[in-house]
Amino acid sequence: MNRSHDGRPHGERLPVDHRPVRRPLPAAHSEPVLDVVVPVFNEETDLEPSVRRLHAHLRDTFPYPFRITVADNASTDTTPLIAARLAAELPEARWIRLEEKGRGRALRTAWSASRAPVLAYLDVDLSTELNALLPLVAPLISGHSDIAIGTRLARGSRVVRGPRREIISRCYNALLRSTLAVGFSDAQCGFKAVRRDVAERLLPLVEDSAWFFDTELLVIAERAGLRIHEVPVDWVDDPDSRVDLVSTAVADLRGIARIGRALARGNLPTARFGRSAGSGSPDSLTAQLVRFAAVGVVSTIGYVLLYSALRPATGPQAANAWALLVCALANTAANRRLTFGLHGSGGALRHQVKGLAVFGLGLALTSGSLAALHRWAQAPAAEIAVLVGANLAATLLRFVLLRTWVFPATTHDVGPDGGPR
Repeated sequence: MNRSHDGRPHGERLPVDHRPVRRPLPAAHSEPVLDVVVPVFNEETDLEPSVRRLHAHLRDTFPYPFRITVADNASTDTTPLIAARLAAELPEARWIRLEEKGRGRALRTAWSASRAPVLAYLDVDLSTELNALLPLVAPLISGHSDIAIGTRLARGSRVVRGPRREIISRCYNALLRSTLAVGFSDAQCGFKAVRRDVAERLLPLVEDSAWFFDTELLVIAERAGLRIHEVPVDWVDDPDSRVDLVSTAVADLRGIARIGRALARGNLPTARFGRSAGSGSPDSLTAQLVRFAAVGVVSTIGYVLLYSALRPATGPQAANAWALLVCALANTAANRRLTFGLHGSGGALRHQVKGLAVFGLGLALTSGSLAALHRWAQAPAAEIAVLVGANLAATLLRFVLLRTWVFPATTHDVGPDGGPR
């Protein structure tokens, strides 16, 4: 979903003097510009061929000096010996040893120790096609973006995996969008990069040290107004994956609950970026609800006036339809600008189409409730009560759908071959 043609994120924003200074890196660079971390745990089979393949790819295609860091997560097989040998044989490779497991812990340790301006990581099975690596890091090198992520769920992605993992992945990301109102499309793809100056401020704010690390980092970055670039990737599932899906899912649900509580209390730790994620921010739930209610009151008044003006000439049904349609369009436009802070014409037509779909759901809810009432009772008092309740439910449904579907909370950039729109 690209809403940053004017270069301004539309979600929670950093004050100007706290924004990261995005400058392109100089063409001549003697030290490594990119440090690619490969977290491993008991990967004695895949480690050497994968690292050599990655090294060959970077040597042949990457225009800057680079480094590959193997981060050993307390392996108990021969993984440390293989990592040490690769570091001795390949001048661009090194390895570090951690005595505790955890992908997040490995990334935090490796990224914190690196001096490369761009930090990345990928899974050792190389499920993601390496041709996407340069498009991933290019926006960070150029100064265009702060973080870049690979996505398996965008147009232009090609994914080969079983139905079980496909369903789990899509359900997880749908859960994130519905509960945390995130805008990024794929939280757990093992293919990400970040500018080092951004990582230095982000890493101390991330609590998780395991699989939820990626999601938590992205949520904090998004709420701090950082620019996230998404790259559609080709991805082939590794049938020998060591990920325990059940325990990982439970840990992720706990992480979502923890972040959700922090957002509800307004204390998500974004203060190092000059912005608190509290109720006073433009993207906060409370502020949006207040603006949404104000727009709703004005829309209702406009509907009554328009209906009253049209009814003598068109009759009640036509007047109601026209008044509702005009007010729905105006309501969507007003919420787009005032409630959710979107400016400019980019995506306006798409938002109106989605807004009409949301309006249709609300209309179906109220009309259906009224029809059901007329089938079983004719009492005017009951009719008014049912209409009030149905309209309240429709209003809540409209707000939730506007916030999570029509106007997601933040802005993201996508690759030219078709990311989320």
